[in-house]
Amino acid sequence: MKYFRILAIGILASGIFSCSCIRKGEKTQAAEVKEEVKAETPVPAEPPLIIYKTKADYTKNVPVLLSCDKTHIISFPHPRDLKSGDKFRYPTLLENGYLLDNKGITKDVAFLEYTYEEYASFESIPDAEALFWKIIDKDPLTAFCNCGSRLKFDGNLEALSAKINNGECECK
Repeated sequence: MKYFRILAIGILASGIFSCSCIRKGEKTQAAEVKEEVKAETPVPAEPPLIIYKTKADYTKNVPVLLSCDKTHIISFPHPRDLKSGDKFRYPTLLENGYLLDNKGITKDVAFLEYTYEEYASFESIPDAEALFWKIIDKDPLTAFCNCGSRLKFDGNLEALSAKINNGECECK
């Protein structure tokens, strides 16, 4: 189970830094292959510590990840993945309305009408297409910040809030 969590976090981390949609008139990735990649280019090797704000209170609603163009769900949790031990993995409330992600969201998150409790009671894995119609907000974020490595986070919420307030996190 721990292996799958680490794998899922790694996949989500790569999604945060690699997801970009191609628009009309823009160069495709293949057209830019000629550019040299420098050896010192940093590669995210650890899961990110994500802090975010939403337009409304979605703390009890199940997050799913959408495609860049927000036309379909690319990732959603198994009903059993919403808990760690006997506790639900709700986001942690920080100062000024910021939330510490405990589930593995990206900037392309959306929230379902289902609460963690409702979703966790499902006996079978839901269908992505059916879940798509249960989305209550496809663009819920007002802030999305990467505050470093999740593995290096010591659990000090006051220090994390200070880091956000001091502009030490990479926010979009």
